[in-house]
Amino acid sequence: MDELVTRKSALWAALWLVACSASPRSQPDEQSDAGSDSSVLTGGSSAIGGTGGLATDAGVTGGVGGAPFGAGGASEGVGGASGGATPAFGGSATSGGAPNPGLGGATAAGGTPNTGGSLTTGGSTASGGTPASGGADAAGGGPSSGGVSPVGGSTAAGGSAEAGSGGSAAGSGGGGGEIPWDPDACTELEAYLAVPRPERGPIDEQPFAEVPLSLEQADECAALLWEDFAALVRETRQAEHDNRAITLGEHTLRYEFTVFGDKPAAGWSLFISLHGGGNADPSVNDEQWQNQMTLYQPEEGIYLCPRAPTDTWNLWHEAHIDPMFERLVSDLIVLEDVNPDRVYVMGYSAGGDGVYQLGPRMADHWAAAAAMAGHPNDAQPYSLRNIGFTIHVGELDTAYDRNLVAQEWSDRLDQLAAADPGGYEHDVQIHADKPHWMDLEDAVAVPWMAGFTRNPTPSTIVWYQDDVPHTSFYWLAVTEDQAIAATEVRATLTGQAVTLETTGLSSITVRLCDSMLDLSQPVTISANGTVVFNGPVSRTISTIARTIEERGDPSLVFTGEQTVAL
Repeated sequence: MDELVTRKSALWAALWLVACSASPRSQPDEQSDAGSDSSVLTGGSSAIGGTGGLATDAGVTGGVGGAPFGAGGASEGVGGASGGATPAFGGSATSGGAPNPGLGGATAAGGTPNTGGSLTTGGSTASGGTPASGGADAAGGGPSSGGVSPVGGSTAAGGSAEAGSGGSAAGSGGGGGEIPWDPDACTELEAYLAVPRPERGPIDEQPFAEVPLSLEQADECAALLWEDFAALVRETRQAEHDNRAITLGEHTLRYEFTVFGDKPAAGWSLFISLHGGGNADPSVNDEQWQNQMTLYQPEEGIYLCPRAPTDTWNLWHEAHIDPMFERLVSDLIVLEDVNPDRVYVMGYSAGGDGVYQLGPRMADHWAAAAAMAGHPNDAQPYSLRNIGFTIHVGELDTAYDRNLVAQEWSDRLDQLAAADPGGYEHDVQIHADKPHWMDLEDAVAVPWMAGFTRNPTPSTIVWYQDDVPHTSFYWLAVTEDQAIAATEVRATLTGQAVTLETTGLSSITVRLCDSMLDLSQPVTISANGTVVFNGPVSRTISTIARTIEERGDPSLVFTGEQTVAL
């Protein structure tokens, strides 16, 4: 695995070069923010109150399939706009480790052939069978009888395996042997990319799009496609960045930023800081925006303060916010050399409300998040498993029970962390004798967050969809019709096996790359106790191109994917 990470880190560094060659502090206005919450909590009690549980709550409040926390309890703030599914961007490196882009991964060229050993559950090569041609598996695994296995498809179950005469490839999805790969795929991709953009046909309709790639080809194609995406961002989004304004549909997100410290070799950290205010006159929210620009100073990084597109009580967690932040981060990765694995979100008062919501539902974008003087309303903490999450509130901040709710979240995060070792790192501080304004005691959250670096491919994922669902999360994806509020997935990767525990879904896509496992070997996917796929997963140009387009992040590019029915 060290070799895999080293190879992937080297590729990430190469892609990074391609992508980027291109006062006094005042107190936030509690009164305006109080108005923002007044319509939220009318007669409501804390959103914490329900019982049941996600997979991560097993042993704490119930097992898989139980009602999520808050179900049946009074929900505060329900009535915020819900929205359509939006693709997530994001990416990262293991905590404190080298950046981990999800591109290509590692294993020595050619891999190791599967010589007569067990292919996966239920299938094996014939006793003593040798790999096709007697050589190393340079193509990276393969379908039965030399057939090409397109992404999302599978080889025929029970087909004969090339790895040994008479060996059967059993199990759902087919068996072993080499995947024949097209030696001209990269050349064909280069020729396609050389055509002026308006004259190209859709890449997924090109004859080279679905042919299996070797590991080296996947690395090369990923670099070519990322370079092409970065060029598109420079061509089409430089003006919006220069104007510090992103417009999507009827909403515009304005922003300003300040740069602190010296740029690290891997790129700047990015701190997105959300202002308070809310249900108030635009001039009040403008004042809060200006105030937020001076509140915090990271030791290193881009400190960016956006102006909320609306002046509603829930101005930071309406459905239009997610795609705007995805666009913002993607722009800054390319145009300001931001390290995608060191992106943080923080906010005060109504901004803290937003962090409680955006922290979990966009967790695959963040390394860590900080909610200051906020309230979660109907948010749930389950999806926070792989990021740092900190809460700061004054002991005397009794409006809307902010102080009490912060303690409830502290208790819940303690329970989740105890039940799921290695997950849910958090720090909750209730500042003694402080009201809504904490006299900047909460500023300790900034260096605390900076101690985290995002891991784009964690071995365990908990994905709970709230009322603004997404179609992707780390290395999982769903179709628009499966992006449904209150669905949940716990996914675990161990060796060559993926285990899924799901509620409310009928299908899901697992996205993979060679830094996660060895795509030259068969992969087993089990869901809810049943093996639903067992066979090779091809590296393809279509998967690489699709994940770059969806995520806009060099750390979340995947080379193979497999959709399974649940």
